[in-house]
Amino acid sequence: MAIYDTEEEQLEQLKKWWEANQTSLIAGVATALVLVAGWNMWQNHQTNQRSQASQMYQQMLESAAKDNGESTEKLAERLPSEFPGTVYAHYANLQLAKAKVQKGDLEGAKAVLKQAIQTADSEPLKHVARLRLIQLMLASGQYEQGLQLIAEVDPAKAEGFSASYDELQGDLYVALDRIDEARSAYQSAIRTGQATPLTQFKLDDVAAPAVAPTAAN
Repeated sequence: MAIYDTEEEQLEQLKKWWEANQTSLIAGVATALVLVAGWNMWQNHQTNQRSQASQMYQQMLESAAKDNGESTEKLAERLPSEFPGTVYAHYANLQLAKAKVQKGDLEGAKAVLKQAIQTADSEPLKHVARLRLIQLMLASGQYEQGLQLIAEVDPAKAEGFSASYDELQGDLYVALDRIDEARSAYQSAIRTGQATPLTQFKLDDVAAPAVAPTAAN
C-alpha cells in the first residue's frame, strides 16, 4: 500500500509539473522544430547556390577555351555578383582579371585583383591574386609599388609562395637597376628549393663580374 501511495503522489506531482510547464515545453519544441527546418532550408539553399555557381563557372571556362573574350568577361563579372562568397566567385575574379589583361585593360585588371585579395577567403587565393597584381605592376612600370606589396606579405603565411615572391622581387630590382639586391632576391628564391629553372638564368644574368687578377710588375 505504501508503494501505491507513493506512486499516486508521484503521478500527482507529475501532473502539477506538467500543468505548470506545458506551455514553455511546447514552445521550446516548436522553436526547435523551426530551427531545424530553417537550418535544412539554409543547407539546401547553399547547395543549390554552389551547384548554380559551378555550372556558370564551367560555362565561363568553356567560353575562355573558345577564346570568346566578351562572353568570358560577362560570365566572370556575373559570378561574383550573383554568387558572392563561393569559391567559384573568387576564381572568377582571377579569370576576369586575365580577360581584362588580354584586351589591354591593365588598370581594370589591377582593380579586380585588388578586390580579389580583399575578398578571398583562403590564403592561397590571396597569394595568387597578389602575385598576379605584382606582375602587372612590373609590366606597367610600378616597380616601387610592387616592392611595397611584397613587403606587406607575412612570411609566416607565405609558405609555398615565397620563391615566387623572391623571384618577382628580383625582377623588380632589376627593373630599378638595383642589381645587388636583385641578385640576393634570386638567391633567396633558389634557396627555398621551389624556384623555377628560369630563376637560375636570371641569377646568372646578374652575377657579379669576375675580378681580373692584377698583372705582376
